[in-house]
Amino acid sequence: MESWVRAVVEAIHSSRSQAVIYLAGGASQALGWLLSVPGASSTVLEVVVPYSRASMAQLLGKMPLQFTSKMAAEDMARAAYNRALKLSVPGLQVMGVGFTGSLASARPKHGDHRFYVSTWTHNGLRTSHVTLLKGLRSREEEDKVSSYFLLKAIADTCRVSATIQPGIQEPEIPEESVEQFDEDQELQQVIDGQVCMKVYHFAAEKNISRKVILPGSFNPLHDGHLRLLEVASSMCDDGLPFFEISAINADKPPLSIAEIKRRVEQFRKAGKNVIISNQPYFYKKAELFPGSAFIIGADTAARLVNPKYYGGDYNRMLEILLECKSMGTTFLVGGRMIEGVFKALDDLEIPEELSGMFISIPEEKFRMDISSTEIRKRLGL
Repeated sequence: MESWVRAVVEAIHSSRSQAVIYLAGGASQALGWLLSVPGASSTVLEVVVPYSRASMAQLLGKMPLQFTSKMAAEDMARAAYNRALKLSVPGLQVMGVGFTGSLASARPKHGDHRFYVSTWTHNGLRTSHVTLLKGLRSREEEDKVSSYFLLKAIADTCRVSATIQPGIQEPEIPEESVEQFDEDQELQQVIDGQVCMKVYHFAAEKNISRKVILPGSFNPLHDGHLRLLEVASSMCDDGLPFFEISAINADKPPLSIAEIKRRVEQFRKAGKNVIISNQPYFYKKAELFPGSAFIIGADTAARLVNPKYYGGDYNRMLEILLECKSMGTTFLVGGRMIEGVFKALDDLEIPEELSGMFISIPEEKFRMDISSTEIRKRLGL
């Protein structure tokens, strides 16, 4: 590769950014540049090349109206961003990159030779569109031009100062579009299901990928929650503690943006990390946070293994939880008052197949019977 390309790639790998890249129809040389320079594993989380129609439809969850289009590239970037959120190390910048092109092929094309490249981050979407002069370059040369633009898009998102030399002609000047997201728009994307989560980092950053997560409504956050996460995290030496609130409730309307921000403010003041997700069910949380340990009460554990909540189907319950187990999910179970009686994990019947997935938080390490509901009643809220 050219020396200036290598310098850009080295700067990208040093930028503390992580990306998932989805591309089809070009820019293949950029992958070689990114992956052949030491440090690639720090930047590239995953690359997928959905060339077939079926592969693209499965990737996006729909069949694009037009495969080489601005909408398709932006849908790919959003899907890549969601994937990157699930795979990334906490505290690093995350981006999704989408590329789709229609370049020179073995048979002459009736339409334009063109490509689109999009990058999606927590605070913005940027898309470039280039129409190439037909007959000016070979397929390999067109692929190189598109590779330069893909590299530039990633460098710009990483805030890397780079002079890209794409070698294009004056009529080929790219069309650019930029959309900035503020916090309210980010949260609305989560509520609407466009983006799977928004992460607030209020604690010191650590280079740890495994999360220890305490889900709940936290209305309000109280000392019991803080102590429980502290105790549970001490049982997982390799885990980074997070609170998690689902904006979507299975039985109630979604939380409003104002209400989410009000609850998030509690964590900012406490200096604790919190994630806003859009998944109220644990089997979906397991997909969002693979390899994570979830902190739950004995009452929640009892519901998780109760076939009643799976349409009365014991095998369905087992199938879902075994799928969670295959993704590295564990449950740290604290004792809770259930119908006036304190119950711990040992009081529950856990299927043998799920052995090791449920781990008890000893009562002597943590016990607090008060709930957020009781606190709200005391405060008259």
